Amino acid sequence: MVNTLKNQWLSNIRGDLLAGIVVALALIPEAIAFSIIAGVDPKVGLYASFCIAVIIAFVGGRPGMISAATAAMAVLMVTLVKEHGLQYLLAATLLTGVIQIIAGYLKLGSLMRFVSRSVVTGFVNALAILIFMAQLPELTNVTWHVYAMTAAGLGIIYLFPLLPGVGKLIPSPLVCIVVLTAVAVALGLDIRTVGDMGELPDTLPIFLWPDVPLNLETLMIILPYSLPLAVVGLLESMMTATIVDDLTDTESDRNRECKGQGIANIGSGLIGGMAGCAMIGQSIINVKSGGRTRLSTLTAGVFLLIMVLVLDSVLVQIPMAALVAVMIMVSIGTFSWESIRNLKEHPLSTNIVMLVTVIVVVATHNLAFGVLAGVLLAALFFANKIGHYMMVDSELDEQTETRTYRVVGQVFFSSSEKLLQAFDFKEAVDNVVIDLSRAHFWDITAVGALDKAVIKFRREGADVEVIGLNEASATIVDRFGVHDKPEAVDHLMGH
Repeated sequence: MVNTLKNQWLSNIRGDLLAGIVVALALIPEAIAFSIIAGVDPKVGLYASFCIAVIIAFVGGRPGMISAATAAMAVLMVTLVKEHGLQYLLAATLLTGVIQIIAGYLKLGSLMRFVSRSVVTGFVNALAILIFMAQLPELTNVTWHVYAMTAAGLGIIYLFPLLPGVGKLIPSPLVCIVVLTAVAVALGLDIRTVGDMGELPDTLPIFLWPDVPLNLETLMIILPYSLPLAVVGLLESMMTATIVDDLTDTESDRNRECKGQGIANIGSGLIGGMAGCAMIGQSIINVKSGGRTRLSTLTAGVFLLIMVLVLDSVLVQIPMAALVAVMIMVSIGTFSWESIRNLKEHPLSTNIVMLVTVIVVVATHNLAFGVLAGVLLAALFFANKIGHYMMVDSELDEQTETRTYRVVGQVFFSSSEKLLQAFDFKEAVDNVVIDLSRAHFWDITAVGALDKAVIKFRREGADVEVIGLNEASATIVDRFGVHDKPEAVDHLMGH
């Protein structure tokens, strides 16, 4: 219990507090903007972001991940708000939470293993493009001061970390926001600020049960909206968890995250907030600013409310150019530039799945449609390859301290996680043999799993030998694997 408290809350206090403040600053204009998209008062988005962030800090399955009101959810609410009003939106938010909790108990979060790496890459790239496109209205038909401030902000963000001593102590996005706000106020620049986005709340949120009839007719009105809200919310949350897992080299509990998102949305609906989910952009800001534990998420939510209620006179003076610079940084950091370089190296089917996911998401502005298209396309490409179930058995030779793992069956994107779970990385053995003579490797996700297994065993001090690869599997492992390439392993491990 004590170790869990320390690891998930108190292991990175300074980094989490500073990162949470940066995230809170970035959440304010987005929450207001998403409220406007949905057709509701800015208070609805701000209250939702505060409530969801605070609740998910305690009940979520991914420490350090930020959840709040999002654009992907807001666009699904427009028609409901327009035709039936805010009260029905609050009711739909409650039902969305209930559906997500049920999904968690049904362990639907585990379905993420059917999403291939190429779909995740396309999702990430599309989101990076959408984040950048969302900043364009702030850079259109404006004075040269806005461009100068945005360029200065990007300069601060990327150059401040290079300063010896202080560069690593304070998150550069926070420095960017503080410096540009001070400059704008000192020079009296007539540029767009957070205050121009909408009126900030001046009171704490209160308990608010939706004022709708509790009957079948109401259910029939809100269910067609709650179902897609639940699906999109869980999809974006699972994708975000996967990305943060990779960034921090840790694992998340996806089914707990499903339940946590549901609980957070129910809480949001009960205080007059809209439905939300995990945010990839803000989660990346959090991680890159030094946030790692649940404390960073809690700080973001609490500080958001404090700033809105207490520091509103300061917040309204923050130039949008500063926040645009931060979001451009997020866009650049989110995009997988390696995917461009890999177009010539990866299989054609992998590239097609990634590009189709990007195109559909950007064209529809609906993350669910893009991911669905990518998953279906990937399923078509791999349908003819699906064979027997994959299994792993092992035996220990006590004389030589050698553990031999025998992998049998087809190893591809949906079975690679099962492959990793079959290995005992903490077992104290000198040698590990992975026998693949009865296995077949199909895709880069499977190769990545093998790489991760070999590297993890080596981290624990064991000598690893991979034997028995058939010619086809050996080809893809030799081409895309990194465990036998020292320079690639060093890059992967951050050396």
